[in-house]
Amino acid sequence: MNKVRVRYAPSPTGFLHIGNARTALFDFLVAKHYGGDFVLRIEDTDIERNVEGGEASQMEYLEWLGIIPDESPDKPNPKYAPYRQMERLDIYKEYSDKLIELGHAYKCYCTPEELEADYEKQKAEGHVSTRYSQKCLHLDEETKLTNEKEGKSFSIRLKVPTDTQYKFDDMVRGEITFESKDIGDWVIVKSNGIPTYNFAVVIDDHLMEISHVFRGEEHISNTPRQMMLFEMLGWEIPRYGHMTLIVNEEGKKLSKRDHSVMQYISQYKEQGYLPEAMFNFMALLGWSPKGEDELFTVDELIAQFSETRLSKSPSMFDVKKLTWVNHQYLKAKEDSEWLSFVRPFAEEAFDLSNKDDAWVNQMLLLYKEQTQYGAEIKESIKIFFEDPVLSDNAKDVLSWETTPVIAKAFLDALPQEWTVENLKEAFNVAKTETGIKGKPLFMGLRVSATLQDHGPDLMSSLYLLGRETLERRLKAYVTSV
Repeated sequence: MNKVRVRYAPSPTGFLHIGNARTALFDFLVAKHYGGDFVLRIEDTDIERNVEGGEASQMEYLEWLGIIPDESPDKPNPKYAPYRQMERLDIYKEYSDKLIELGHAYKCYCTPEELEADYEKQKAEGHVSTRYSQKCLHLDEETKLTNEKEGKSFSIRLKVPTDTQYKFDDMVRGEITFESKDIGDWVIVKSNGIPTYNFAVVIDDHLMEISHVFRGEEHISNTPRQMMLFEMLGWEIPRYGHMTLIVNEEGKKLSKRDHSVMQYISQYKEQGYLPEAMFNFMALLGWSPKGEDELFTVDELIAQFSETRLSKSPSMFDVKKLTWVNHQYLKAKEDSEWLSFVRPFAEEAFDLSNKDDAWVNQMLLLYKEQTQYGAEIKESIKIFFEDPVLSDNAKDVLSWETTPVIAKAFLDALPQEWTVENLKEAFNVAKTETGIKGKPLFMGLRVSATLQDHGPDLMSSLYLLGRETLERRLKAYVTSV
């Protein structure tokens, strides 16, 4: 096998999306599995739709995910550069001229209005699929010369072969066949001199020696157009694989208008998902490993990844599964690493500048086992900074006859020296004095002291709340009963 070279070629028309990130990840894994190169190329010819910051978003969040290209605009190989299509216009012109010279392409002088009128006429005549009439293919030499002299605007169209079959072995879906008679003469260079996607991508893939192309299933219909260009120019065709759709939990295609799921990698970073968890989760969107394991390091995924195990069925973007994966990675961190990760999220919500570091660390570590993503810590630690709103369940606990009894007994037994151990002793004193046991004991104290019906270790929580807050809450509740 020649050296495997796989490219990820986004358009900077938006920010790094889940679907694009999954494509990049599979490209990366295939390249690395075979000891090859992962190439990042920017397809920026759709000038009107390009957005400011689109390219930077792609680069930044791919790097965050750990999908590091071997070659890119920032890391060019002189043999293949440049890596932005708008910097390669001279190259495309060379090959469009060559195709005209070989008789495979021709100049089309039809205006948009003429083309639209022709397509409407075809529809009126009952043609379901409209195509170019080849009017300019049959222009006489005199008309061509006149058009040239007048500097008339033109696009360049490919002369599609007649009665030709394009067949390829898709790495995901198996054999796929197209008939050339279903494809009209299509534009390879627009009237502004900018190449169309299907033309530029072929030139780039050949000159950059791309061996494998993985992309979404929406590109299947582009494949025969690209294959005919490869054949016309006498070039080897890469191996193609078209990945299935990513769907939401309702089985519908993941749409950028679907607000039930966060769509962009930047959003997951902002919410405190870990890059290694995102990488692991996305690798399982349309690919299945051998065995039952679901958690993998990058090196393990590279070793296992094979195009033969790519799924033919749509992949559901299960947010609960992603959150579970993230939780496993998060709680496996060393305490110091975990604290460094979650503290910035806590600082976004509350002023910690006047808090002792030891107190802050103890507070945050209370939630290590249950925190699923970084931003979740904000809600968890709220009880240490403001009185929470009582839930219906908490209100129910406060209505129990035993709750004010245990609250009063614990308040009376609060220790002078404020330690977790002394608070435990006060709890035991209150328990013995009241004779209250089980749920009425534990839930009654938790709700009256923390105003919540669930939470981490109770005595540690009460210690962190501090004497002043604890006495205020207990006194306010006991005197209001």
